[in-house]
Amino acid sequence: MSSKDPLLDVSGLTKHFPIKGGFPIRRTVGAVQAVDGLDFTVAEGESLGLVGESGCGKSTTGRLITRLLEPTAGTISYRGQDITHATRKELAPVRSEIQMIFQDPYASLNPRQTVGKIITAPMEINDINPVGGREARVRELLETVGLNPEHYNRFPHEFSGGQRQRIGVARALALEPKLIVADEPVSALDVSIQAQVVNLLQKLQKELGIAFLFIAHDLAIVRHFSQRVAVMYLGKIVEIADREDLYGNPRHPYTRALLSAVPEATADDTPARERIRLVGDVPSPVNPPSGCRFRTRCWKATDKCASEAPPLVRVEGSREGHLTACHYPEDTQTVPAVPKARDASSGPKLDKTTEDPKAGA
Repeated sequence: MSSKDPLLDVSGLTKHFPIKGGFPIRRTVGAVQAVDGLDFTVAEGESLGLVGESGCGKSTTGRLITRLLEPTAGTISYRGQDITHATRKELAPVRSEIQMIFQDPYASLNPRQTVGKIITAPMEINDINPVGGREARVRELLETVGLNPEHYNRFPHEFSGGQRQRIGVARALALEPKLIVADEPVSALDVSIQAQVVNLLQKLQKELGIAFLFIAHDLAIVRHFSQRVAVMYLGKIVEIADREDLYGNPRHPYTRALLSAVPEATADDTPARERIRLVGDVPSPVNPPSGCRFRTRCWKATDKCASEAPPLVRVEGSREGHLTACHYPEDTQTVPAVPKARDASSGPKLDKTTEDPKAGA
């Protein structure tokens, strides 16, 4: 997938959460298929964006890679070492190289500890003694993420949401990681602050050569930050490609529907863009549809989509590295801007509406 050597190689990654039931003996009666067979790589210094609707398994994927959750199946290889089911002792040398930035800056910081203590903790746990001492290193990190070194003795409640997230970034950088899993790092922040945090992460990536798995649902931010983008739907990756290729020539119907929902600023004389509105809700991960999981909301679904799960492969006409999991991939060069709705009697229907560019969000 990349010309660089893979830093992280994920194959068939699966996580099913058991559902317990019955009385008086609680037994497993089902499973939530949160993540089901993911394949992707992240090269050194690369940023891979992971996007999709809420509940599609993005955050679970991030926690599996950092081994905060135990995978049900599949393999996670870091620098050629299989860490899928590594013990605590085996993971110790790797822990410092894989760090995570959590989604909620208010819940991820201990309110009873000072900023200095929060950022110093990873160094103490890993017995790291930087030159000049830990306190000097923490003050340096605070300055790196745009905070005042004098904030060392302050508590989290004295900071705004954007400042708290910067503290979380500083904590992640404390061990000089090679890979950072950023789990929607700006979704809880004001729009004016989001750009500052994203630009900070981008600057750190370029200066320090850190690889990122950037999890988000905001397609505009992902396009700005990530070199490659993977689109998830109901626990599976349905499309993965280079940033410009995916946004310019999406091949999966779900990707096209997502991109059509991104707000655009247009001139008064520009024709209003038609938006694809998907009918129905996302199916339950407890009992996902057979075959293609998107078929219950797809306007191109056929009997083949119900009986065969499409593999994630390069389809004809796509560039190298552009993989799509669809039996009937789109071609934005030849198909209409918005597909026609199917007859109600023949299956799922596409509802399309015209967006007024002057309308509010």
